Amino acid sequence: MDYYKVLQVDKNARDDDLKKAYKIAEAKFKQITKAYEVLSDSKKRAIYDKHGDEGLKGQVPPPGSSGAGASFFSGGDGPATSRLNPKRSDEIFAEFFGLSSPSGGSSGGPATTRSNPRSNDIFAEFFGSSSASGGTSGGSEFDRKGSMNPRHPEKASPIENQLPCSLEDLYKGITKKMKISREISDISGKIMVMEEILTIDVKPGWKKGTKITFPEKGNEAPNMIPADIVFIIDEKPHDVFMREDNDLVLTRTISVVEAFTGYKLQLITLDGRSLTIPINSIIHPGYEEVVLKEGMPLPKDPAKKGNLRIKFHVQFPTRLTSEQKTGIKKLLAP
Repeated sequence: MDYYKVLQVDKNARDDDLKKAYKIAEAKFKQITKAYEVLSDSKKRAIYDKHGDEGLKGQVPPPGSSGAGASFFSGGDGPATSRLNPKRSDEIFAEFFGLSSPSGGSSGGPATTRSNPRSNDIFAEFFGSSSASGGTSGGSEFDRKGSMNPRHPEKASPIENQLPCSLEDLYKGITKKMKISREISDISGKIMVMEEILTIDVKPGWKKGTKITFPEKGNEAPNMIPADIVFIIDEKPHDVFMREDNDLVLTRTISVVEAFTGYKLQLITLDGRSLTIPINSIIHPGYEEVVLKEGMPLPKDPAKKGNLRIKFHVQFPTRLTSEQKTGIKKLLAP
C-alpha cells in the first residue's frame, strides 16, 4: 500500500500537511457514512429523493403526514434493507485507524495513528458485507447499485500546466513552488477552497516535455476521484545556446580572415564559468568545433554531460579590388 497516496500527500509533506489530509479523509468518511445510511434505507431514501436534505431534517412533511417539523427517520420496524452497524461513524473511523478518537485524542493527531489489524473486518461490519471487497456474498446491496457504487468512482481528467524553465534552470536544477487553490468538501458537504503550495524539484538535465505529477490534487466532486495535477517542463529560448538532446549548440559569425588564420571564442557557460576556446583549424563551410563534456547534464546521471558544438557562419566580402584579388591568387596558388 502506498501510504502517501492514501492520504493524498507527497513525500515532502510536513506534519501540518498530514494533519490536514487526515481531517479531509475523516470528513470524506463521514460523508460516505451519511450517504449510505440514507440511501440504504428505503424510507429515508424516498424522503431524500422527494424533499432532499430538508426532508431528512424534518422540515418537509412526508405524504399523508399531518405533523409539521417532525422527524421522519424510520425506527427500524419497516422493511428497510440497511444493515448499517449502529456505531457512530466517528467511532468506526477511530477504530478503523486504531485511534482513541477521530482526531487522534490526546496523542495530537494522525502522527500517532496505529494500523488496526481488524480494519477489513470493521470495514465489512460497517458496510454490511462479509469482507472489505464484498466477499463471497458479492458485496452489500449498496455495492451492487451500479452508479451508486462508491468503490468505483470515475477519475477526473488530468489538469496540465506548463512550467517554464530557463536553460540555466535545467542545467543546474532548481526548486520551484507553485501555489494552487482546490475545492474540498467539509463534513457537512459544504464546498471550501483550500490553498496549497506544491514543491517541484527540477533536476539537472531535465528536458522539455518532462512531466511532474501530483496525484489527486484537483477539485473534489461527488462520486469522482480528484484529478491529478501535472506540470510539464517548457524550455525558454536562450540568447546564446540552443539545446539538441544533451548537447548545447551555438553559432558564431566570423570573417574570411578569421576562418583562414584562426579564431578564439570566449563565452560564459550556463553555470557562470568563463570559457576560452582557441580554434586553429581552417574553418570551412560545414565545419563544426566540438568541445567534449560542456553540454547539458544527462538526466539519469548528472555527473556526465553532453558536448558543446560550435557552428560557424563565414561572412564573405561583397566585393574585392583588383589588387586584393591578385594578392589572394598569389596566396592560395598551389
